[in-house]
Amino acid sequence: MWCSVLPLLVSLSPAVLFLLQLPDHTYTQGVNCEDYKYGRQDSELNDKKHPCSWKCLLFTLQWPAGFCQFLKNESLCRIPESVNNWTIHGLWPEHAWGCCNCWPMFHSDVQELEAELTEYWPSLLKIRTSFQFWRDEWEKHGACAACVEGLNSPLRYFQISLKLRRQFDIHKVLEAAGVTPSCERAYKVPDVHQLLAPHLGDKHEIQCVTDHKDRQVWFQVKIPLSRNLTLGCDHHSNIDGEPPPGHPCPPEVPFYYLPIDHEQPQRPCD
Repeated sequence: MWCSVLPLLVSLSPAVLFLLQLPDHTYTQGVNCEDYKYGRQDSELNDKKHPCSWKCLLFTLQWPAGFCQFLKNESLCRIPESVNNWTIHGLWPEHAWGCCNCWPMFHSDVQELEAELTEYWPSLLKIRTSFQFWRDEWEKHGACAACVEGLNSPLRYFQISLKLRRQFDIHKVLEAAGVTPSCERAYKVPDVHQLLAPHLGDKHEIQCVTDHKDRQVWFQVKIPLSRNLTLGCDHHSNIDGEPPPGHPCPPEVPFYYLPIDHEQPQRPCD
């Protein structure tokens, strides 16, 4: 056999011979796509190098007025007139590795949720539509979560996110306790953390940004969840591969919970 193919191999160009030595990744990619699509969680998926080896999710809510303080370019921020509440920033698997890029998202995938997503998960950037925001979140994070049954499609991922938003209605909790947006009043991190703990678990994180007056301004809340969406998963660092837009509010420094101003979203108190 080798004698019969030797003349053929000799006649092939070096480039073709090189290509013949390349490993075939078709099977591996196919397995990954199928694993994500059908929520497989067998022993192979539990390997630490597999994209489904993550243990915790971070459900992150952002306060629109705080988000606008994070932006260096004031002209980029917009808060839709209908938005006067905490909005979703994302649902992020933590320490996910090599997430599947084989599942694009289309507008039709979330069309039935569009009204609710527009209210609770709007884009706060003038240069990005809400659908672009949703699609970015799916591609960066949703595809990483899609190996878990119940999150294994764009529709299911966003349905679960909206369900969590309804469950963690922190605006109602804060308002009932007299913690309301203000330009003058500052709040203490331990007090607010203690107030939210019965609803978000002890391990939630209150995050701030520094505004143009060098004040600590409340930006978002990160709520750690286990794979089955129960509270209290141990998380140790930020999402891999991207710099965090906020930081934990220093416990010894009071922070401001700024009001929403639709006309001047980044300067609500000027």
